[in-house]
Amino acid sequence: MNLEVLGVTVLWTFLFGYVIVASIDFGAGFFNAYTLLTNRSHILSDIIKRYLSPVWEVTNVFLVFFFVGIVGFFPLTAFYYGTILLVPVSISIILLAVRGSYYAFESYGAAGHKGYALAYGLSGLLIPASLSVVLTISEGGFVDIVDGRPVLDFWALYTSPLSWSIVLLSIAAVLYISAVFLTWYAWKANDPQASDLMRKYSLIWALPLIITAIGIIVEMRDHNAVHFNSIVSLWPLFLLSGLLFLVTVWFLWKKRNYGLAVILLIFQFAFAFFAYGISHYPYLLYPHLTIHQGFTNTEMAIALVIAFILGLCLLLPSLYLLFRLFLFNKKYVTGERNDHV
Repeated sequence: MNLEVLGVTVLWTFLFGYVIVASIDFGAGFFNAYTLLTNRSHILSDIIKRYLSPVWEVTNVFLVFFFVGIVGFFPLTAFYYGTILLVPVSISIILLAVRGSYYAFESYGAAGHKGYALAYGLSGLLIPASLSVVLTISEGGFVDIVDGRPVLDFWALYTSPLSWSIVLLSIAAVLYISAVFLTWYAWKANDPQASDLMRKYSLIWALPLIITAIGIIVEMRDHNAVHFNSIVSLWPLFLLSGLLFLVTVWFLWKKRNYGLAVILLIFQFAFAFFAYGISHYPYLLYPHLTIHQGFTNTEMAIALVIAFILGLCLLLPSLYLLFRLFLFNKKYVTGERNDHV
């Protein structure tokens, strides 16, 4: 494995970690707002708050690693993506600030305020929607090089069926991942009422997830034939992902093995996510930039790999302690301990 492939693999792994952890966080915020507006907060809010309290501050660590790494490993991405992503990334930053402010208002203002909760929940859906625009742009057809500088065609981007397919998939994936995890989490907390409610939400969002995923492949055929053919060549990985999806839904339908369902969910998205990344090789921005053209020098690459390994050595034990002391602590999960961090 050469340094270019190693670098992009490390970054893709961190991005996958962010997708899973952030999806649970974003979806939990939305479900909390939804149940508050539909007068079901007494069923779900306690479970969601016990999950969000210890993890909301660490969610963006994965994203920070990814952005630092992408610019470090592939400096030309700053040139190509820096200007054209100014609007969507700025929107994402504002939405992240809204989510962070929610905790201050909730802690020092009126607890359970519907306006704060609604802003928090909606921002959790809009953040992945705004960030998913990057994947659409990378497929090509939206960026022109004018006088040596990349220029984004906003009209083509926001009227593209592929763009909206990816946005809808990002929202469906967030709600599905979060609902499945919270189904298990509520069950572990010995709260059958909350677990049953989240199970229903899981089954509801399973269908939109698979429809939007298939829709992206269909739209890709007309938009980027090169990438479409690459996706087709990796059909065994996508098929395996689909089979894991069906088994997960079956467990939910039968009200059994919720913990195993969460594990299968993670592997389902891992196979699909990494298969998509492999199919995109070697392009970072089709057809203008590849990982070979935009890669940093060897010394910088080795230094970054070492830095990321050391970062993982700090991050993984920290996450282990977080899960051990809070999320997987029986007294905390069941509400016998009420510590907040």
